[in-house]
Amino acid sequence: MFTSSQHVPERNQDATIYVGNITDQCTEELLWELFVQVGPVVNVHIPKDKVTNIHQGFGFVEFRGEDDADYAIKIMNMIKLHGQPLRLNKKASGEGGFREYESGANLFIGNLDPEVDEKLLYDTFSAFGVITGNTPKVMRDMDTQESKGFAFVNFDCFEAADMAIEAMEGQYLCGKPISCQYAYKKDGSKGERHGSVAERLLAQNNPDKGRGAG
Repeated sequence: MFTSSQHVPERNQDATIYVGNITDQCTEELLWELFVQVGPVVNVHIPKDKVTNIHQGFGFVEFRGEDDADYAIKIMNMIKLHGQPLRLNKKASGEGGFREYESGANLFIGNLDPEVDEKLLYDTFSAFGVITGNTPKVMRDMDTQESKGFAFVNFDCFEAADMAIEAMEGQYLCGKPISCQYAYKKDGSKGERHGSVAERLLAQNNPDKGRGAG
C-alpha cells in the first residue's frame, strides 16, 4: 500500500535512494508503482514548495533494506519516465542531503549514434567507477530533442576516468566508433581540459575524494 514518507520522522538512510530528473507530472503514487516492481518499497516522498505546491524535480524512495535500494539503482537508473531519464543516487545521511564532490574527472564522449541514450552510456561507463553529478548527459536539440552526437560523463575519481578513456576510445557503440577524452573546462580556461596534474593533486588532497554522492 502506498505511503508517503513525509510524515515518517526516521527514514532508513542506507535504504533510501534519491530519484532526480522527474517531470512535473510525476507523483509519489507513480514513483511507488514504478519502484515496487524492483523491490519492497516502504515509502516515497517528493518534497514540494510550500507556496506553489510544485516539486523541484526530485524525490526519495525508501526500500526495506540496503540491498533492495542498491538493486533498484542498478536496474532503474537512466530508465525514462515521461521521456526523461531518471537519475538515481544513494541517499546520504545528515541534513546535507547528498555529498557531491566535483573531482574534475569529467569526460567528453563524441561521435555518438542518435540511438545512444543516457541509459546505454550509464550501463557502459559505470563499469569503470562511480558516475556522479547530473550525468551521463546526452546533449540534445532544444526543439527536436534529437541527440547532437555528444555527451558528458563525470566520475568521482581520475582513476575511473583514465580507465574509461583507455578502454572506450575508438570502441563501437550502436555501430559507430566513439571518441572518449577529458572535457574542456567551463571556467574560462581557454582550451584547457580536465585531468591536469594540478587538478589531480587537488583531488588527492580533498577529504571528500571518492565519496561521490554518498
